[in-house]
Amino acid sequence: MSAQEIHEPAKPDYLYRSGIGIMLINKEKKIFVGKRIDNHSDAWQMPQGGIDAGESENEAMFRELKEETGISAFAVKILQKSRGYFYYNLPYKLQKKFWGGKYLGQRQRWYLVEFIGDESLVNIQTEDPEFSAWKWVSSEEILSAIVGFKRELYEDVINEFLEIL
Repeated sequence: MSAQEIHEPAKPDYLYRSGIGIMLINKEKKIFVGKRIDNHSDAWQMPQGGIDAGESENEAMFRELKEETGISAFAVKILQKSRGYFYYNLPYKLQKKFWGGKYLGQRQRWYLVEFIGDESLVNIQTEDPEFSAWKWVSSEEILSAIVGFKRELYEDVINEFLEIL
């Protein structure tokens, strides 16, 4: 079974918003996570977002990285892209709140990206901030810090990039 088949949902793709996810690691192989500004719990996540009309996955990745972390393309190196797509479903009560209720969740290509710049380049106080705080965590720590409905997705992404992590 291919990686793509492992991550395919039972429902058609048009029910999933196309997006990208970014596993940003530093030289110590710690993973960047941000605490969502709109979440009152202690849940953290890796940078991610939707692909705009006419935008490639690579363009979306660099745009989302800049929008969410303040980090420009010159300060990172793409190490690997996921072989297939990863899917997650929003909890039912959130499906109507996000994206006009049009999608069940997201279909994402994930990128493993190394941060090669100085930490002074990280700026989460962007024009439209998504994070209230950020930190570097191990792959084990990230699984206990995220919202429950994304845990399986994060486990799969970690497994995809395990040989580099």
